[in-house]
Amino acid sequence: MIYLKRVALEIKTVGLYDLVLQDVQKIAGKNRVSEDEILEIMESNPQILEDYKQINIEYNLSNIHLRNIDIESLENECKDEANEINDNLEHLREIEKYTLDFEQSSILVIIFSIEFFVLFSVQYFIVLLDLKEWQILIYSLFASSIVVAWMYANKERKIFAKNAKIYEEKYEETLRQIEKLEDDGCIKKSDLIIKECEEHV
Repeated sequence: MIYLKRVALEIKTVGLYDLVLQDVQKIAGKNRVSEDEILEIMESNPQILEDYKQINIEYNLSNIHLRNIDIESLENECKDEANEINDNLEHLREIEKYTLDFEQSSILVIIFSIEFFVLFSVQYFIVLLDLKEWQILIYSLFASSIVVAWMYANKERKIFAKNAKIYEEKYEETLRQIEKLEDDGCIKKSDLIIKECEEHV
């Protein structure tokens, strides 16, 4: 459901993907690369596409380059299947953020930031406020905050793993449904492709 020509165009022209473009240029061994060259490099270096997809997820942009099916323009016998596909596409867009590696997610960054703040506060209370007689209690509270953060991170990691699996299964199912609807003559997949991201315009 990702439109590779759009990927190549965006890597070449949109500043958001400059780091990916630099990797492409390094692989190509030159500063100016065409969209066709980017497509070839993506084919031989799948990590380029993965980096593009990761940037999109981090910036809340979808890697699903298909618009919902216009139900009104369909024959009655196609509508139920098309509605199900639309529901699947919406659900995929909602849980797409879980396809990101948990270790690279913003949740982990937030947890570390909070723990750093707590550690700074602990030092502040003990040293600056001269609470040395309370330091065991204060350090105990800090240690318990680490345990809570670890438990929360584990819970989130499980949520990521569960939703990533759901995403993968629903993605494949939706692709099959789209192909079937196209085979039945109800839609043309090419008409559903979003060739340009409005957020970049």
